[in-house]
Amino acid sequence: MLSERQNKLLKLIVEEYIKTAQPVGSSGLIDELKCSSATIRNEMATLEDVGYLEKTHTSSGRIPSEAGYRYYVDHLMKPKEMTGEEVLRLQRIFDNKQLVLSDVITRSMEIISEITNCTSVVLGSTASENKLKQVEAVPLSDEKIIAIVVTDKGHIEHKELDVGKNVLASDVKKIVELINKLLVGTPLDEISEKLEFEIKPIISNYVKSHEALYQAFYNAFSEFSFKNNMHMSGRTKLLNYKEFDNVDKIKEILNKFDDDNMVKKIEADDNDVNVYIGHESNFDDDVSIIKTKYVVGEKEGTIAIVGPKRMDYEKTVALLDFIKSNIER
Repeated sequence: MLSERQNKLLKLIVEEYIKTAQPVGSSGLIDELKCSSATIRNEMATLEDVGYLEKTHTSSGRIPSEAGYRYYVDHLMKPKEMTGEEVLRLQRIFDNKQLVLSDVITRSMEIISEITNCTSVVLGSTASENKLKQVEAVPLSDEKIIAIVVTDKGHIEHKELDVGKNVLASDVKKIVELINKLLVGTPLDEISEKLEFEIKPIISNYVKSHEALYQAFYNAFSEFSFKNNMHMSGRTKLLNYKEFDNVDKIKEILNKFDDDNMVKKIEADDNDVNVYIGHESNFDDDVSIIKTKYVVGEKEGTIAIVGPKRMDYEKTVALLDFIKSNIER
C-alpha cells in the first residue's frame, strides 16, 4: 500500500489530469502537499516505479497509468454529490407517470450523457415492450428483398435480405403471411425463438424454398431484436476529448459502436456499479466503461457510460447509482 502522502499525491494528479488532460508537474502541487518540489518529484518517481504514473516525452510532468486509475477508483475516489439542478432534471423523468419504463431509462441516460460529456448505452430495456405489429417484404431483385418490421409502438426497422437464387415471389409472400398470422403481438425478443419452434416445423408445407427464406428472416429478426433492445446517446462525444484527436482512432471506436457483437460486450452481469478501465473494458483499450445491471420485476438490462480513461469517475459513478436506485425503487 502507498503512504498517506503518496495516496494524496496520486489522487491530486489523477483529478488534475482528468480536468486538464495536461501532464502534472511538481510545482503546482507544493501548496496542496505542504512539502518541497524535490520531495514531490521523489514521490512521483516512486509512483512511477510502482506503475501508477507515467512520464510523457513532451513534459517533465506525469500522467496516470491504467494501473494508477485502477488504484484511484478502488482506494481513493469518493462519489461526488449531485447538484440540485441535476437531481431536479432527472427527478422530473422519474416522476412522470405517463412514461413507460423504457422511456424513463433512455431519457435519463440521455441526460447523463449530456452531464458527463460521454456516450451512454442502454441494453435490454425495450425489446420485450415492443411487440410485432406487421411484417412486409419488398422485392429488390431476383435474389434480394427488403424486410420491413413495424412494432405496436410505431418503431420501424428494415433490412436488406439475400434470399438466394430461385426463390419465388409467391414463397416470400407466403412466409410473410405466416409470420403475420402466427407472430403478430409477440414481443420482439421472443420472435427468434418462436420462428425456431413454431414457424420452422411447418414452413416446408407451404414454401418450396423454405430453408433460405427461413434463415434470412431468422437472422433479420435476431438483429431487429438487438437493435430495438439498444439505445445509445452521445456516441460522438468522444470527439470532444484531446486524446481522441487521432482520426484513425476515433473511427475505430465509432465503428465498434456500430458493431452489434462489440456493443454486446458492454452488457453488465453484476448488480453493482462497476468501473472497467482500458483493457478491462473488453471494448477498447483507450476507453473506460462504467456500468451496472438494473432489475425491475421480470425486466432487466444494462445502463453504461463509455468515456476516456480520464473520465470523471466520481461524478459518473454517483449518477449511475442514482439512476439505478430510482428505476428499481
